[in-house]
Amino acid sequence: MPLPENGSAWPPPQWAPYYAEMRVDDAWYSGDRRRLAHIHGEHEVAPTRRGPWNRRRAEPARLRHRLHVPLASDIAAVSAHLLFSDMPSLHVEDKATQARLETLVDEGQIQQALHAGAEQGAALSGVYLRATWDRDLIDRSILSVVQPDNVSPEFRWGMLRAATLWRDLSGSTQSTVFRHVERHEPGRILHGLYEGTPDNLGRAVPLSEHPETADLAGSLGEDGVTVETGITDLTIVYVPNIGPNRLHRSSPIGRSDFQGIRDVFNAFDDVWTSWMRDIRLARARLIVPDGYLRDYGPGNGASFDDDREVWHSLKMPPNEGGAITLSQFEIRVEEHQRSTEALTRQAAQSAGYSAQSFGLDANGAPITATEVDSRDALSMVTRKKKTGYWRQPLAQILHVLLQLDAVHFGQRIKPERPRVEFGDGVAESEQSTATTLDLLNRAGAVSTATKIKILHPEWDDTAVKAEVSAILAETGAAAPDPVATFPLIER
Repeated sequence: MPLPENGSAWPPPQWAPYYAEMRVDDAWYSGDRRRLAHIHGEHEVAPTRRGPWNRRRAEPARLRHRLHVPLASDIAAVSAHLLFSDMPSLHVEDKATQARLETLVDEGQIQQALHAGAEQGAALSGVYLRATWDRDLIDRSILSVVQPDNVSPEFRWGMLRAATLWRDLSGSTQSTVFRHVERHEPGRILHGLYEGTPDNLGRAVPLSEHPETADLAGSLGEDGVTVETGITDLTIVYVPNIGPNRLHRSSPIGRSDFQGIRDVFNAFDDVWTSWMRDIRLARARLIVPDGYLRDYGPGNGASFDDDREVWHSLKMPPNEGGAITLSQFEIRVEEHQRSTEALTRQAAQSAGYSAQSFGLDANGAPITATEVDSRDALSMVTRKKKTGYWRQPLAQILHVLLQLDAVHFGQRIKPERPRVEFGDGVAESEQSTATTLDLLNRAGAVSTATKIKILHPEWDDTAVKAEVSAILAETGAAAPDPVATFPLIER
């Protein structure tokens, strides 16, 4: 298919319901008070539910004391930590290809991109990974993350077959918007520059007319819009956060971790705002008689100096109650704390995580990996589900990166689809690992090579063999048994 036609409604109206959901989730993810107030002014999901962010325009003063706790962004961050705190293992059969893949991972900041993509995808229901290249920038293929609210995808049988991306460019105003549109199809990428309005794509103009797209003009084919990738695979993949999408059951689009729990976020901010209001109202206040005030003259008011140490007596009868009165309200700490913890547990559970992942139920004492698994069971189940959604698209886009490396940068490799293996997600302490190895060794149930692999799972077979040889040489275990070399004496 070609690029979008002039005058097309934009963003694409068929995806409007998804973009609307993403805008709300993005406001919660951002944690910005103004964006929260704005989005809930536009999209009041439950008019009878008056949370801290859907106050009427007639009550702007009340928003000054509204506070926000970034529980939503914490949930998205936990999701990313569980998935990509460690880079998954990547394996191909060809040694040269394996070496090149490791170079791409080390130099291309792929783990950072995946971690950022996983966090944003948890908030916005999914994320896109794009493979591209830029000879003027670096001599290797590039992996980048594309936000789902700037993509119009095309699926067939639940699989992505093409995608149209866009971004607003500098120089845009409230009435005129410049958009760079980038369409990915198998074997090619199409580029277009459009001048339109906020809700209409407008007309196509040459790429050279905007500084942010001018450098693309020289790489286009004879039609002025197409870049041939030199491979047959699509150069973009979609990674759904998790499924199914409960609002769009038949859609291949994933669901946000926030789906169904925005009211909990609202309630949490209600409680936190109430707690801070208690603290604000509980500040000690002094009620003093007029005679204690220092008069600054007509029209200039009066004040009370609460730091003054010496006061002269006042000429007033002793029965007029001219004493200083202290006013201080109680702070309901325990009630508010229990409420915030309960809301955190509910939000975490509804999003698919254990309370332990958010610092609850931890007494500060060191615990073993087994105990972590037990307390964090729900988080581990969710992590396992999400790795299933990430494994295939990640392997596919890494295969595309290798192919682009071979085609455009002359790498002498045999591009293969790598095998992606996620770890168990629990980092066992060195003390716990040493105890496990000691018990296995005493039972005679483990070889030296296996012990090395348990201690250093990232090592390859060559490194393991070298370490085994060094250990056997140092301990003398590699020496032949002298008893077995004695000659047999016949009697």
